[in-house]
Amino acid sequence: MALNKNSIPYTIIYCAVLVIAVAVGLSIVYQSLRPAQEKNIADDKKRQILSSIRISPEKGENVADVYDRYITESFLVNFNGKRTDSATDPFAVDVAAQVKLDDNKRLLPVFEAKTKDGAKYIIPVYGAGLWGPIWGYVAFDDNGDTIYGAYFSHQGETPGLGAEIEKPQFQDQFQGKNVFCDGNFTSIAVEKAGQKPAQGDYVNAISGGTITSKGVQTMLENSLRPYQAFLFSLQEQKNPVKSN
Repeated sequence: MALNKNSIPYTIIYCAVLVIAVAVGLSIVYQSLRPAQEKNIADDKKRQILSSIRISPEKGENVADVYDRYITESFLVNFNGKRTDSATDPFAVDVAAQVKLDDNKRLLPVFEAKTKDGAKYIIPVYGAGLWGPIWGYVAFDDNGDTIYGAYFSHQGETPGLGAEIEKPQFQDQFQGKNVFCDGNFTSIAVEKAGQKPAQGDYVNAISGGTITSKGVQTMLENSLRPYQAFLFSLQEQKNPVKSN
């Protein structure tokens, strides 16, 4: 017996079938597009990592190919600066989740690069700006102290103000800065023009973007601090202590 098209049961069944059909269709579309989406996300992350070593793929170049050309190895270290035997892919580590943990419990990814200026060690950083998360990558020389390059990005900082952290004018200031002073980890301060910290290197804050600028300072201190032992190990490799 056919249902009356004007009846409530018919309307309910019709809507249910329509919702199921749409849901199935969307699911099929999502699954079919998922590989491409994941590739785009991975390529964007690789592009950001490359930016920290001052490398930008040329027009028409495949980002993944350029990444494989310069990034020779990736690994995890522990709080003591030792490589771990974890099966976790360093590229897949959720840095946003890790920075919320105690320093000695974090998974600490390191990306090693070979550049025209020698070996570089890239460390991911993550923190909070004024309106949302900020993140980036900091590349160190093989002396375990000097910053070779830095890349920062954001989710929703104010254009012309906090959003300036993604501009070369801000990022380039970090080149050549040291995160240790007299053997102590000091990170990098971000100060208003005309001001400077009691010790350690610093860069100028963004005019009108004080909160985001201080967010970068806090992000660097919190994200780099657990890597102290690893950075010290690089320093020791570069300048081994000679026994008498």
